[in-house]
Amino acid sequence: MPDDKPSILFVCVHNAGRSQMAAGWLRHLAGDTVEVRSAGSAPAETINPAAVEAMREVGIDITDQTPKLLEYDTVEASDVVITMGCGDVCPVFPGKRYEDWKLDDPAGKGIDAVRPIRDEIKTCIQHLLADLRPEN
Repeated sequence: MPDDKPSILFVCVHNAGRSQMAAGWLRHLAGDTVEVRSAGSAPAETINPAAVEAMREVGIDITDQTPKLLEYDTVEASDVVITMGCGDVCPVFPGKRYEDWKLDDPAGKGIDAVRPIRDEIKTCIQHLLADLRPEN
C-alpha cells in the first residue's frame, strides 16, 4: 500500500448512521486519495434509513454500504481511527492517530434531526482533510 494514501477508519456502535455518513462524505470529498473504512462494535442489520435519506439530499448515495463488525485487523491496517461514541470498545494500537468526534446518534431520529448531524460530520471531514493534506 502506498504511503501517500492514508487509510481512515470510522467507528461507531451500530455502523449504521454516523460512521456511514462520515465514510460517504470522505469518499465524496477526497475521491480515491484516501482509503475509507467503517465498522461498528455491535453492527446493525441495515443502515439507518434517515441517514441514507439525509445523504441522498446532498447527492451522496450510501445505499450500497452495509454495517460491518469492527475487527482488530481493520484497526491495525488503518492510519487514522475516528470513533463516534463507541467508548472503550475500539482497540488501541501504538502509532495510530485517534480522534473521538462528539456527535449526536441519529438512531431512531427523523430526517429533520439527522440533517444537522450530517452537516456537522461534513465539517469534521473537511477539517480532517485539511489536516491530512495541508498543501491544499
